[in-house]
Amino acid sequence: MINVFVLQNGRLNQVNIESHSDLEKVQPVWVDLTEPNDQERAWVKSIYGVTLPGEDEVKDIEASARYYEAENGDLHLRTDFLFEEDDGPSSTVTVAFILARNILFSVHGEDLPVFRLVRMRARSRPGSIGDYKDVLLDLYQTDAEYSADALEGVYKTLDEVSQRVLQKKLTDQAAAEALNAMAHEEDLNGRIRRNMMDTRRAVSFLMRGRLLSVDQFEDARQILRDIESLDGHTAFLFDKINFLMDATVGFININQNKIIKIFSVASVAFLPPTLIASIYGMNFRFMPEFEWHLGYPLALVLMVCSAITPFWYFRRRGWLN
Repeated sequence: MINVFVLQNGRLNQVNIESHSDLEKVQPVWVDLTEPNDQERAWVKSIYGVTLPGEDEVKDIEASARYYEAENGDLHLRTDFLFEEDDGPSSTVTVAFILARNILFSVHGEDLPVFRLVRMRARSRPGSIGDYKDVLLDLYQTDAEYSADALEGVYKTLDEVSQRVLQKKLTDQAAAEALNAMAHEEDLNGRIRRNMMDTRRAVSFLMRGRLLSVDQFEDARQILRDIESLDGHTAFLFDKINFLMDATVGFININQNKIIKIFSVASVAFLPPTLIASIYGMNFRFMPEFEWHLGYPLALVLMVCSAITPFWYFRRRGWLN
């Protein structure tokens, strides 16, 4: 899919592109390609002279080569963006940016929420976009806002988990569900932190390269300040997740100890009946009680009483609670 946007009165307006001639007629500020096919790649190369990287090139690039300027002056950046599916785990999608011919080219394998937000907001905010670099900074700013919204979701989920974990009685099944939810939120929180670190590197590269105007430079500094504030939130969430995990594991251990305590009490309580049964189970020829007519029922009564007495004593001391 190829999405082409032209700049009109500070707004991004999308132009429908269905053929090579349609692409030649427009003067875009942003060419966004989601899983481009060979034909779309050929259109971009023939019209703008830009060779788009393949999917393997985007994913397997070394970290030290994520931001560089080509010999022809084109600027290349690789940035990770957060991608959350409705019913699946979160992930990061690497986007390849190329700044060439006063146009921003972006190549990615998924239709990212950040890109949808930028397209929607740019239509309703006249004057917010001045050139292709403003589009790139707006993407980074929206990425920070999207990450902040994702952190709010983590807060909300952890609050719900806290209420389940810190209730009076926590079952093993509820504990397992809580641990599963915490593991999911920990993974999401880690991806957000990594995503923000990558965005910080990209914005810092643009600032060091003296490629931004005065206003754009200030916008970039504001993005870095927003990212800095998010770092503190992610660190707090890691601490909260670790606390909840320790508390949940502690409650699981308490439940297991209760089961072990019951077996321990039962084994101690049944020692006296076992001792009585062992004594009267001996087959010595001369035993005083051997000729008792009521010996058998008396032994049974004695064993029952010797079993009930320890349970009564343990309950009175509160050891069975």
